[in-house]
Parts: sequence; structure tokens; C-alpha cells
Amino acid sequence: MIEYFNIGQIVKVQGLKGDMRVYPLTDYKERFEEIDWVYISDDTKTKYEIEKVRYKGNVVILKIKGIDSINDAEKLVKKYLKIPRENARELEEDEYFISDLIGIKAYTVDGEYVGVLDEVLQTGANDVYLIKNDENKEILIPAIKKFVPELSIEDKKMIIDPIEGML
Repeated sequence: MIEYFNIGQIVKVQGLKGDMRVYPLTDYKERFEEIDWVYISDDTKTKYEIEKVRYKGNVVILKIKGIDSINDAEKLVKKYLKIPRENARELEEDEYFISDLIGIKAYTVDGEYVGVLDEVLQTGANDVYLIKNDENKEILIPAIKKFVPELSIEDKKMIIDPIEGML
């Protein structure tokens, strides 16, 4: 069975010719330059060829061959771009796919269970982890070493060191 992962989500149309703004779901957005084609959401039969990639801050601007108008592109907004994991280049040490983080359990440095990583949000400065606790309360933790001193995808566990009042 082929394992797929989401590499990005189309968030809006960019320009008149069907370029799309993509929220990257990888910590290495330049990975888009290494991809020739993607699948879109649950359709793993149709390959969409990537024609052009450029960047605007943390966002990837993507041109997909055959998507040539605003109307064509708007039909794809909110859909996910995915590739087979086997088609991705080898990960570097300490590199990860953002989709692999979802579901990781968060604990404080004192060992107290906090909740589960539900989403990774991108800001202009750095990513922010959205953790949901058992009461469905959302906790935002900046994705920097100061606040997340330990993260293990293999153990599905992260240690957080929030400032007072964050929890």
C-alpha cells in the first residue's frame, strides 16, 4: 500500500492566470522545487504537473499545468496537495513532514500531560503549534526550541516549556 502525505494546502488564487497560494505542510518549503507533480486531495489517479514555483514570504506560489484561469484555480481552493512518501527526497536529520506532527502528545517539562498537537499554523516569524487538551481548549505554543525543547516523531511525544499563563 502506497503511503501519501500532504505537502501543502491551496489557500487562495494568486493572480489572473490560475496561480495558487499554497500553505506548505513541510518544514522545508523549498521541497516544492524538487517535485514534478502532485495529486490533489483524494484523487490519486490524476497527476497535476507543477509548472512553476516561487515564494512570497512563508507562502509558496504554485502554477499547475492546465490550470490557466481564476475559475479553474478557485475549484481547488482548500484542497490538499499530496505526493507518495516514496517520491519525496530523503529527510535530513531533525527534518520532518508537518503531517507527521499531527497527533503527537504534548507534556510539560514536569511530565504533566497537556494535550495533542492538532495543527501547525504559520506566521510571519515562525510556526506555532496548536495543541488541544481533553476539554477541547486550544493552546498555542511557538515552534521554537525555547518553548519546545524536545520533539520526537518516533515516540509521538513533545515536551513543552510554556511561560506562566500559557496553559
